Amino acid sequence: MRTSPKRLFELVTNISGVLRDLEQMGIRLEIGDDFAKYRTLRSQLPDRGPIYPMFDVASSYIDEGNGFWICGFDPSGELVHTQAVRLLDLEGVSLAQHLNTHRHKYITPDSTPDPDLTFYSGPQALQTITGKVCYQGEFWLRASGLGGPRSHGATSLLSRVLLEIMVGAWNPAFVFALVPQRLAAKGAHLRYGYSHCEPGRWLGQDQQVTEEDHLIWMGAKDMANLLARTPQGVRRPNSVSKLRVAGPSTKTKHHLQA
Repeated sequence: MRTSPKRLFELVTNISGVLRDLEQMGIRLEIGDDFAKYRTLRSQLPDRGPIYPMFDVASSYIDEGNGFWICGFDPSGELVHTQAVRLLDLEGVSLAQHLNTHRHKYITPDSTPDPDLTFYSGPQALQTITGKVCYQGEFWLRASGLGGPRSHGATSLLSRVLLEIMVGAWNPAFVFALVPQRLAAKGAHLRYGYSHCEPGRWLGQDQQVTEEDHLIWMGAKDMANLLARTPQGVRRPNSVSKLRVAGPSTKTKHHLQA
């Protein structure tokens, strides 16, 4: 499905306004689809856990055809934000089946004694999410204390950039993410722009809970409703925003956290 001129204009208008807001917060964005480069950027963050296999070219096939990433940098050029999205072809396959088959790529490293016997369960939407589906992950925004970007709504704005581009590029039937229980309890899915949040658990061999991740998701109508609204907090300063876009890759998961 092609993006209409009207929708394309709305996308450009919304993103340009968000970029101006983010630049006022001291965040400059770079968008790319070379996941070898993303792996290199991600390695600059030794205080974070390892990159999730879904977005790691050493573990998964991901390129410009089925994924892109967004990184944010402060005025000194230091990496302060990451997020990524992957397009999944689940035609005739439910998300429940997909997560069972590919669970090793979604399980948080070292969170269970036996990944081979650990499965995700709980959300009813696992059975109904199918077709062209996107997975959003690797979301991280460096904490800067009171008065930092988080307290000014940067999380919502950063997620909005990804969702705008994702829908414009792929028009998926669903998008989902996995959020730690402690963040879901604080309404994290609302900051990311998601409409639905369902409790979920990773269960080990003896049905022990190895990790609690809530499933957050949106259908096509939810995404359309979200993107029809002007991004919250967008201001219209006179400054000109800059979007640095990495060129196309020449080569053929972290869950949401902030």
